[in-house]
Amino acid sequence: MYFKKTTLDWIIVGLGNPGSEYERTRHNVGFRTVDLLAKQAEVKIDRAKFRALTRSANLAGQKVLLLKPETYMNRSGEAVQLAAMFYKVPISHILVLSDDISLPVGKIRVRAEGSAGGHNGLKSIIGQLDSQDFPRVRIGVGAKPHPDYDLADWVLSNFTPEEEILLIPAIEHAAAAVLELIQNGPQSAASRYNGK
Repeated sequence: MYFKKTTLDWIIVGLGNPGSEYERTRHNVGFRTVDLLAKQAEVKIDRAKFRALTRSANLAGQKVLLLKPETYMNRSGEAVQLAAMFYKVPISHILVLSDDISLPVGKIRVRAEGSAGGHNGLKSIIGQLDSQDFPRVRIGVGAKPHPDYDLADWVLSNFTPEEEILLIPAIEHAAAAVLELIQNGPQSAASRYNGK
């Protein structure tokens, strides 16, 4: 009997920290966006593999692996590298969703590549893949309220109820940008969704 080998088109990585205490924090908007994509695909991200929770899904006609690293933010790259090596997915087809303090709450930005910009999760992925040439969708979580505010405390803080109202459509835009990107590329996604 002949079995067709399953191929994977994309790995879609949501960045965040595992555990219920981090669920609603600024750092976890990547997790929340991947959860929305899973809901749209009618799957649950609950398979433990590659030091992450994973689930295969079909999105926009593409076979994807939804991935939420379980290693905590500063070691996110370990899970990404393991999955990329296993599936032999090119770096340009690893799409990362992360929080961004340089964008206001409610805004998103699509990039085809780029530096970590001080983000420990992106820094870990760049280090493990030895490349920064992967697309990402960055979701605004707002700047620190004042320069002396500890950055770690800020990204691990919860959104205010007012910010949550702005965040919900931003997560929906980020999920839509993912679908656009995997179908038509980062430039098309950027032109449609940057600034939204």
